[in-house]
Amino acid sequence: MVATETAETVSVPGAQRTAAAPGAAPSRLRRLLPGPAPGANGAALYRRWWLPWLWTAPAIGCAVVFGVFPFFNTVLLSFTNAKPLGGAASFVGLDNYTRMLGDSDFWLATRNSVLYAVIVVPLMVLLPLLLAVLVEKNLPGIGFFRSAFYTPVLASSVVVGLSWQWLLADDGLVNTWLQKAHLIRSAIPFLSDSWLILLCAMGLTLWKGLGWYMVFYLAALGNVPRELHEAAAMDGAGAVRRFWHITVPGVRQAMMLVGTLTGIGSLRVFTEIYMLGGSTGGPGGADRTLPFYIRDVGLDPLTGNAGYGSAVSVALFVLTLGLTLLAQRLTKEDEA
Repeated sequence: MVATETAETVSVPGAQRTAAAPGAAPSRLRRLLPGPAPGANGAALYRRWWLPWLWTAPAIGCAVVFGVFPFFNTVLLSFTNAKPLGGAASFVGLDNYTRMLGDSDFWLATRNSVLYAVIVVPLMVLLPLLLAVLVEKNLPGIGFFRSAFYTPVLASSVVVGLSWQWLLADDGLVNTWLQKAHLIRSAIPFLSDSWLILLCAMGLTLWKGLGWYMVFYLAALGNVPRELHEAAAMDGAGAVRRFWHITVPGVRQAMMLVGTLTGIGSLRVFTEIYMLGGSTGGPGGADRTLPFYIRDVGLDPLTGNAGYGSAVSVALFVLTLGLTLLAQRLTKEDEA
């Protein structure tokens, strides 16, 4: 057998084949057809170029059907006067957006959503971090407390809302205890005052989300070197100083992630307002957020306008996108 630099003859029963030697240039047919990269071996030699797309096709299909198509359909509907139950719809141009800019109810819902995010996001970024620092240590029975703090995450939002209704009602547990302790004379209107409803809804969001984001921080705290804490402690730094100068910088990326997710969730809040403020969104609709307002103006089968509701949905998307881009920019500036 005579070996060359580029190929060698391999004897097989009934035929002669020329196999490319290692490092040889791929054949012209190999270069034209999609397939494994040059130098691939093993199973990659027999893998078709379309096989990865076949495995991802279900996920891509779901994303297109339930994400991409509804988004573009909502944008198109925002330029029409479509009805919630279908029927003939005509193109109205920018009329829905013009109406939205002059709608006081829209601006009230926007104020509630933005206020919700402004109050909830900083607290949701800081409180789960403090909770994670408390339960991070491997102490006897610490697993029980971790599970207890995480339990509200597993509960249904409706069930939690009903529980808070029972606690905050005029004759509920909170008012009853406060009256028996002679701290108040009359019941506090937690579920009838517009501002108290909004604040209670924020408290419900915080209570239910603390355990979820605590897990994020527990994972991030595992990457903070213990040597830094030990060295700072030897230099005389107290627990508070170590927290601000070692722990916080070490989990800054997790804080940005939590802030972004919480901000998006705060702008989309609906269940808390519905459960505590009722189907009207508080007295006179004073506590309606943007998702709540979209339901009222766009999905009512009798008086709803799906086109106008779609325009408000686009406004909510723009607001959410702006918050996300702002968070990304802050993250990049922090990395720089």
